[in-house]
Amino acid sequence: MDPAIIIPLVLFGSIFGIFYLFISSRNKERLALIEKGADASIFTRGTGKSPVSKVIILNVSLLLMGIGLGIFIATLIDHFTSLDSDTIYPATIFLMAGIGLFIGFKMTSAMDEK
Repeated sequence: MDPAIIIPLVLFGSIFGIFYLFISSRNKERLALIEKGADASIFTRGTGKSPVSKVIILNVSLLLMGIGLGIFIATLIDHFTSLDSDTIYPATIFLMAGIGLFIGFKMTSAMDEK
């Protein structure tokens, strides 16, 4: 058989298997807890925490701002110095994106504390 066919089939099968095991094991855990008389409120997500959509929007926006700022700073460094632009651009983009995600993590932690 052609490897171009086998590789996507194996990849799809692996992803499907992981999701199937995750869903079935979660269902079994919940059924076991219900049989023992556990409260149903443990299955609800986000109790006392920030909504997931706000956290995702915050982190994505800060990530994109960090990438944009990284490109801007890399352009300035490339223009005003004689450093190699092949290393400046990825380094500053990753650095500023990481700083943006770190700020997003801190802001999410502050939102959860309130």
